[in-house]
Amino acid sequence: KRLFLGHTELMDYVNVPTSVFTPIEYGSCGMSEEDAKKKFGEENIATYHTKFKPLEWAYDKTVGEGKRTCYTKVICNKADSNRVLGFHICAPNAGEITQGVAIGFKCNFTKEQLDSVVGIHPTVAEEVIGLKYTKEENPDASKTGC
Repeated sequence: KRLFLGHTELMDYVNVPTSVFTPIEYGSCGMSEEDAKKKFGEENIATYHTKFKPLEWAYDKTVGEGKRTCYTKVICNKADSNRVLGFHICAPNAGEITQGVAIGFKCNFTKEQLDSVVGIHPTVAEEVIGLKYTKEENPDASKTGC
């Protein structure tokens, strides 16, 4: 837009949604947990997370019982109304999910706003909505079933 259309808006390089399309996809947007703790202080960061097995793997014999899990985390600034600073997911369709979550970063969203979205069941994306456990409270945060 700047090169060919004359726009002057600068690119937001901080919150660029990113995905890696490997057999199990990875997606992220915003800050890493480590960077958030350095910038805002470890005491101000809450990292909501969960490990889960998506429904689409429930009947897939190639996955194997308990051998593969997915993971998602949302990094929040407790000192700023639980403002979401980072999002990370390793799961099927992570790129698609990350693209949707990236919109929230443009709106400077909070964990409360993220949790107010109705999750579409049964999808991997619904695992991002309503994360209950922080790493500080529950380091494992494994989830079973719906």
